Amino acid sequence: MAYTWDSLLESGNEIIDSQHKQLIDAVNKLLQACRAGTGKEELEQTLDFLLAYTERHFADEEALQKEYDYPDYLRHRRTHEEFKLTIQALAEQLRQEGPTVSLVAEVYSCMGDWLISHIKGDDFRLAAYIQLRTTNSALP
Repeated sequence: MAYTWDSLLESGNEIIDSQHKQLIDAVNKLLQACRAGTGKEELEQTLDFLLAYTERHFADEEALQKEYDYPDYLRHRRTHEEFKLTIQALAEQLRQEGPTVSLVAEVYSCMGDWLISHIKGDDFRLAAYIQLRTTNSALP
């Protein structure tokens, strides 16, 4: 089943939401490739994209956290670091074992489930905090 972007995943920050959409699209592209019988071929491209893009995306999120002096910055950053390690481990597994059906399924499930959970949890808390800080700073 494909992951669907909808208003329930919107954080209210255009940059972060745009990046989340691209990450979900990458995971869904892997699913489409699986349905077309080319999932193994798509796996390396998906992992390469995720390795590079999460670096950029997490850096952008963490810059926002610093800008707004987010009190949960260290824990949020730690979840990003753990996720990057997971992606790196999957990429290493791909290099060692080659593209397998089970690895394709693991990447699709792991990436999609983690991303949706992270958006609805950590990122929503961050967006709410930024909104609160922005609203309070606009008050006289």
